[in-house]
This record gives sequence, C-alpha cells and structure tokens, in this order.
Amino acid sequence: MSDFVKHECGIAMVRLLKPLQYYRDKYGSSRYGLHKLYLLMEKMVNRGQDGAGVAVVRIDTPPGTKYIDRQRSVDPKATADIFTKINQHFIDAQLADPENYKSVDWQKENIPFSGELLLGHLRYGTFGKNSIESCHPFLKQNNWKTRNLVVAGNFNLTNVDELFKHLVDLGQHPREKSDTVTVMEKIGHFLDVENEKLFRIFKLQGFKKNEISDLIAKEMDVAAILKEASKKWDGGYVMAGMMGHGDAFVLRDPNGIRPAFYYQDDEVVVVASERPVIQTVFNVAIEDVKELERGSSIIIKKDGTVLLPQIKKQREKKQCSFERIYFSRGNDAGIYRERQALGKFLVPSVLKAVDYDLRNTVFSYIP
Repeated sequence: MSDFVKHECGIAMVRLLKPLQYYRDKYGSSRYGLHKLYLLMEKMVNRGQDGAGVAVVRIDTPPGTKYIDRQRSVDPKATADIFTKINQHFIDAQLADPENYKSVDWQKENIPFSGELLLGHLRYGTFGKNSIESCHPFLKQNNWKTRNLVVAGNFNLTNVDELFKHLVDLGQHPREKSDTVTVMEKIGHFLDVENEKLFRIFKLQGFKKNEISDLIAKEMDVAAILKEASKKWDGGYVMAGMMGHGDAFVLRDPNGIRPAFYYQDDEVVVVASERPVIQTVFNVAIEDVKELERGSSIIIKKDGTVLLPQIKKQREKKQCSFERIYFSRGNDAGIYRERQALGKFLVPSVLKAVDYDLRNTVFSYIP
C-alpha cells in the first residue's frame, strides 16, 4: 500500500503575467506573487496541517543561474515556517547588497524564489509517513530546462500497482512505490518523449542545438503529455505541475471527484482547491472564479497564453462526499447551501432520535 494514498490536500498556483517590476511599481513589492501564494495557503490551512511545500520557477534566467527553488516543512505551522525562510533570503540580500537589491532584475537572478510561476501545497495525511520527504511539491531535475518537472497534487489513485508496473515495463527503475512518485515519473516519461520528438524534428530542419532548446519550450504540447501520462490513472485527482522553462498545468479527474477553481485577468492566473480563497485573496466576485471542468486542464504557456483543453472524456459527476460535507470551507456559497440542505434532511431523524424532546437536548458542532 502506498504511504501517500488516501490523503486530502490543497493546492495553489499563481502565474504572474507581467514582469516583476510591474508589481513593484503598482503594488509596492516585487514579491507580489509570494504574498498572494502565502494568503492562498493560509486560507486553505483547513486542507492540510501535516506539512506544506512551495516551489517557484524563475522564467528566462541566464545559464548558470538557479531557476527552480523549493522549500518544504513539517513544522506545526508549516506555511508560516516556509514563508519565514523564503522572506529571510530577501532580508539577507538587502543587508548584504542594499544598492543592487533595488534592482528587480538583480533580485530575480540572485535571490531564491524571485519568480513568476509559483506552486504551493498543503498536506493532510490520513495515514503513512509524515516526514519532509512526504511533502509536495516533488521535483524531477535535468540540465535541460524543458525536462525539469515540479509536481504537486490532491489525489487518491486506486491503481498504483498497475501504474508502477507500467513504469517498470517501460524500462524504468522507480526509487519507491508511491502514488506521488509514480505520477511524477509517468508525467516525466512523456515529458521526455515530447522533448526527444521535438529535438529530432528541429534538428532535421537544420537548427542549432542552442536554438532547439527555445523552440522546444515554445512548441511543447503539454496537453499531449497529459493525455498520454493520465491514460491509466484511476481515481480522484487534481494534479498541478510546472516545467523548468515556464509552462504550467493543472489537470482534474474526469468524475470531478477532487475540486479545482481558477481565475484569470491581465495580471495573474491563479488556480486553487477552494473558490472562496481566490475570491478573498484577489477581491473578485464569485462569478469571476470558474470551476475547472471534469477531465479538463488549465495550461499556462511560458508566454502567458492560457489554454483549457479537454484531456479526459467526462464521466458522471461524483464529487468527494468528504470534501463536500467536511473538508471544504463553509464560506463557499455552494458548499454552504449544500450543507444547509443536508441538515434539513437530517432533521426528521434527529427529532425521532431525541423523542422530540428539544427542551432536554443539547446540540453541538462536530469539531
């Protein structure tokens, strides 16, 4: 049995669509994306208190510059712990070089987590290990930017053994048998296949190797990768990922078991497990926050183009009852109305159970 199966989690993705300087000029800080990610994660702490993680991709950094940063924690206040450590990088940099610190471009090249693409995860494990290694996001590294992969998700796959065997049949030797690693390796395998296919095409067209890297980043078909990788996935899932060059995706299962919502304007694209957190963090109306359709994905290309392709054929809607009854925030309008209706249906049974003696009955919330 996987150590990671049967967990409910929360994800948050933020993609800044403008240069970092824009956010400093308008909002007073180049860390606008980090501030928003922190708020999203803090407002979803109901979704995970066993650990948390953050990864950031810095897009278009020069060779020799680190472009993927990650911080994870199993501290009792994991989100606060993570962002305290992230913010310390900025404090230290300002103290060490106050003059260069004034430059947003210098920050991006020299300070970890100074990026445009951000992914956060909150872990709630019902059983299994509770260590730093259990915390998302997970990272698959490579010297080719377009082969780097960061993955985090809210999921429960029911056929991990089958998926693991498929990896072995492909010739791989996975380092462990868990649903998270298996998912990452499945996506990673087809990411490699896409890279190799595009490399051959552009090489035959006479492009130089250093030119091919940029062409692969531009032409990468993320939807095709997801279609191949998810062919045999069985269960409820919302999978989020980022490639090293700056493409990103979130994929929802065809039954809509796990929730996912998104919002987009000319400054930002955001995806999260909870609708009301997007509403409050970005101060937008409920109708502006869209539900990611069953079996579809939101793909954000490096250039900021947003796509919503259907990856898996939709099946009957089967939202997770644990999500609806207990796990999700009660200030979501749909969740609130649904819980009111459930309470109404329970009234006759409750009255019968107490023999209609309301005077001597105490009602209390379940903690």
